[in-house]
Amino acid sequence: MLRKLAAIGLFVSFLAMSSSGLMMFFIEKPSFTIQMHPVHKVFGLLMVATALAHIAYNFRSLKAHLKARAAAITGGVLVAALVGLYAIAMNNSVPAETAASLDALSHKAEQQMEGQ
Repeated sequence: MLRKLAAIGLFVSFLAMSSSGLMMFFIEKPSFTIQMHPVHKVFGLLMVATALAHIAYNFRSLKAHLKARAAAITGGVLVAALVGLYAIAMNNSVPAETAASLDALSHKAEQQMEGQ
């Protein structure tokens, strides 16, 4: 039963994360990103939890998939891309003054949304 719940949770959280992420990608307004942030954040946590459960339940199958050369290379390339993009993002800092202003505005907007 837990396996089925993990699969359904992973599917729904994938739908939420992908749809909110795509909307934030195409509607390039910081106000919209702040508006969608709670949905994206909550379902992101659900996705992590259900993905870990999914991996635990299917570990032997995943290990078997990695024995195929193409799958192992694809996985390696994707992990390298992820690490590279994280490195670029972490080294692309926002000036401290700008970051503080953005953080304060974001916090204010989230408080106003909670008050509605």
